[in-house]
Amino acid sequence: MSAVVWIAAGSLAAWLWLLLGQGFFWRTDLRLPSRRDPDTWPSVCVVVPARDEAAVLPLSLPSLLAQDYPGQAEIFLVDDGSSDGTGTLARSLADRHGGLELTVGSPGEPPPGWTGKLWAVRHGIGLARARAPRYLLLTDADIAHEPDSLRELVAAAETAGFDLVSQMARLRVASAWERLVVPAFVYFFAQLYPFRRIAAKGSRTAAAAGGCVLLSARAAERADIPDSIRHAVIDDVSLARAVKRSGGHIWLGLAERVDSVRPYPGLGDLWRMVSRSAYAQLRHNPLVLIGTVLGLALIYLAPPAALAAGLATGSAVPAVLGGLAWLVMTATYIPMLRYYRQTLWLAPLLPFTAFLYLLMTVDSAVQHYRGRGAAWKGRTYTRPDPAPEQR
Repeated sequence: MSAVVWIAAGSLAAWLWLLLGQGFFWRTDLRLPSRRDPDTWPSVCVVVPARDEAAVLPLSLPSLLAQDYPGQAEIFLVDDGSSDGTGTLARSLADRHGGLELTVGSPGEPPPGWTGKLWAVRHGIGLARARAPRYLLLTDADIAHEPDSLRELVAAAETAGFDLVSQMARLRVASAWERLVVPAFVYFFAQLYPFRRIAAKGSRTAAAAGGCVLLSARAAERADIPDSIRHAVIDDVSLARAVKRSGGHIWLGLAERVDSVRPYPGLGDLWRMVSRSAYAQLRHNPLVLIGTVLGLALIYLAPPAALAAGLATGSAVPAVLGGLAWLVMTATYIPMLRYYRQTLWLAPLLPFTAFLYLLMTVDSAVQHYRGRGAAWKGRTYTRPDPAPEQR
């Protein structure tokens, strides 16, 4: 058998395993679990880290202020050294819209060793501790919530006894590049961290979506959040891992009424979003990078290449194997496109999108070795995560 046939057969075998053996990652029906209203609604503090977010706050902050929550709830927005008047705008929006009480704080510059938004999160949690809340809602400044979002999150946590309930906010898909790249981003994330395994107590898989994380205050204290993960570039996954390692019960699923309003209109915007943390996901390990590139090539690029090679040479075996692998790949992507309400004609283009992600990952490694490291809102961090990602 030729090398092309072996590669095509290997790709098809990999896709059959992904279809049936990777926690049914491709299914998109995992929403908030069954829940009921608690007898007494616990207190919640909402922590919003914000750095230069004046462009999106008018679309997101009013949705938090308008939360229809029966218990005590308060918002702490942490203006993390913004230069665009984020804090002033937040106060103005609160005065105009009313609703939940808003406190705007500022943590100052982070000390060495703190990455991304975690220093701002630490300051916000510190402010919230004075209220002694039972839960903390950690949500990004670009996330818009429906009025019952907080109520439903708390009901889910209280009903099932979850220490962490997180929803993957529906990202914006307005531009052509967003339609091509964004659904695949969530698809790849679910492939790495199958949502159904995350809630399983015996599973080591742990992940969260940083834009919407309801965390019990006791679990945060037990896991020493965020100090224990202060070096993490991929803070949401590291947070979930720390909570689960400390004995917490966690849950992650797709959102229906929580949306990101941040635009990524061009390929460059999406490229920076992915490359910022892609190499950190690989533990800054060049051998893992090589394995990832080869794996992406085998799983996503080999099927159309084998089909084309078989058709060009008149060889039926590689054409059939490659075509079947591409068909399985396409079928697993369709549920995500439906979730994002996109045309199903994008499904066969997944190999091209995967190739873009391959290039983004390589670029992330190049930037790391050039000393630029991971960047967040104008800050660059070159120190890798202190512990490898756990699956």
